[in-house]
Amino acid sequence: MHRLARLAVVFLAVVQSGLASPAERARPMFTKPEQVLKWINDYRQHPEPGLVPDMVRALGDLGLLRDFDQAGIYIGFTAGVLGSNSAKAERLAVEMFPLPPEDQPLVIKAIVYSGLPEWKDVLSAVIERMPARKVMIDRYLYGEGKMLDELGPDEGAFALDVNWGYYFATGSQIPIRRIVTTLALASDRNDVEKLTIGSMAKWTLATNASRDLSLLNILKREINHQDEKIRRELGEVILAAETFETGRIRKEAMAAIDALKAKGPEDSRRFAWWGQAGQTALALGCVAASVTGHVEAGIPCVVGGAVSTAALKLFSPQP
Repeated sequence: MHRLARLAVVFLAVVQSGLASPAERARPMFTKPEQVLKWINDYRQHPEPGLVPDMVRALGDLGLLRDFDQAGIYIGFTAGVLGSNSAKAERLAVEMFPLPPEDQPLVIKAIVYSGLPEWKDVLSAVIERMPARKVMIDRYLYGEGKMLDELGPDEGAFALDVNWGYYFATGSQIPIRRIVTTLALASDRNDVEKLTIGSMAKWTLATNASRDLSLLNILKREINHQDEKIRRELGEVILAAETFETGRIRKEAMAAIDALKAKGPEDSRRFAWWGQAGQTALALGCVAASVTGHVEAGIPCVVGGAVSTAALKLFSPQP
């Protein structure tokens, strides 16, 4: 009887340990950029919105928010977590503080881009903690700043990265639709900057879809709702994803960019500038494995292959 009682106690302890929260079982470390990106990459498998404030503060400590034009993936991801946790959004935003003034734009943009109907209330809850950011806050509160759905191709890689971040947090098809519309630029033969942005969208969609069945299914549904120009590009994305021939998209994009660049010195200068803008804190050589845990040789090991600013490195001129 005593032996059975002891076994029952052991069994109960095992069950209780299994019911422990993911954070209690294995709290992630945010001491390196690779750890942050891997956590983002795996987030939808084990959503832990309560850890996002820790991640935000770690981003500042790691210096990953020094250039907000290249922090789109983090902004979009934080926005997605807030947007998909409306009941917790205000508390999560408050818990991101204390945060130095130079890092506070992430919180502001994440709240604005969250898509929450009550985003102004959430922003108002943390206004007093950001007196140095009053001008930026007022621009959004009074309608001068852009919402996420207003970020167009003119925002370049930043808009792509924000939408990818939002997708990583939520799995929503809405940010993917926005990225798909950018495919219209992939066939542009008059503007190097537009062609580069379209090529990044095409390559990142194909690379991620080859590793993410849910994403691939979204793209297959989207192809029926696009005009002929986008449908043609999206068809190539889907084929490359299903056959794991994403390298072909990269090669074709580089060839098209080189051909357009050769048209004249003005285009060459424009492309050289755009390539310089694409050096990002995320392109660290090999910062995270893909969703399936494999690494493609010869390309940056970015989060799921998605970070557009890192992809831009692939399309920059080779010496």
